[in-house]
Amino acid sequence: MNNKFDALKDDDSGDHDQNEENSTQKDGEKEKNDRDKSQSSTKRKAVVPGPAEHPLQYNYTFWYSRRTPGRPTSSQSYEQNIKQIGTFASVEQFWRFYSHMVRPGDLTGHSDFHLFKEGIKPMWEDDANKNGGKWIIRLRKGLASRCWENLILAMLGEQFMVGEEICGAVVSVRFQEDIISIWNKTASDQATTARIRDTLRRVLNLPPNTIMEYKTHTDSIKDNSSFRNTKITL
Repeated sequence: MNNKFDALKDDDSGDHDQNEENSTQKDGEKEKNDRDKSQSSTKRKAVVPGPAEHPLQYNYTFWYSRRTPGRPTSSQSYEQNIKQIGTFASVEQFWRFYSHMVRPGDLTGHSDFHLFKEGIKPMWEDDANKNGGKWIIRLRKGLASRCWENLILAMLGEQFMVGEEICGAVVSVRFQEDIISIWNKTASDQATTARIRDTLRRVLNLPPNTIMEYKTHTDSIKDNSSFRNTKITL
């Protein structure tokens, strides 16, 4: 216990008013101490590159989610369902996480991996995402692992050349198909979304006739779906 608390506790001299004042002060001290403790426990240690490691331009966080298909999801239940795997700041830290993770092609059921800049949650409503959207590419089974690896390496290596526009990427494993998507901040910036589309085609080595779809997060919130009612681009 804090010495200051001990002194307050043991001091029975003085009249009733003094004791009352001490009691109030003690309560205030305890409340402040509890608050400070709570704040310090929620403050995570900053993730930084280790000695001689190769720093990335941004820190990134891996997330994982899985849900029962057919069950409607609210943003609250979705938020409870996404689990943070870890954050990294260097190339070497990325490979330490990635080398221990299951490849998307080996996931079962209705599962997603998300890789987002640190501080951005993989949710439509997040401040960094709410005015943005995503490019969506549907893949036949068997391609997700290779495409996901190529996509995230391009993202970490800043190959998209759109400044701070990229928020993160998602691979979604479904029963009939797998879907990869890359999220950006500003859905209305057509030059940026076009550059992201063209870079996606190149880094994923997609055939010219691959269908790509863009969907704003505002539309996703309206129809409560990531992949329905999308705008198709060839």
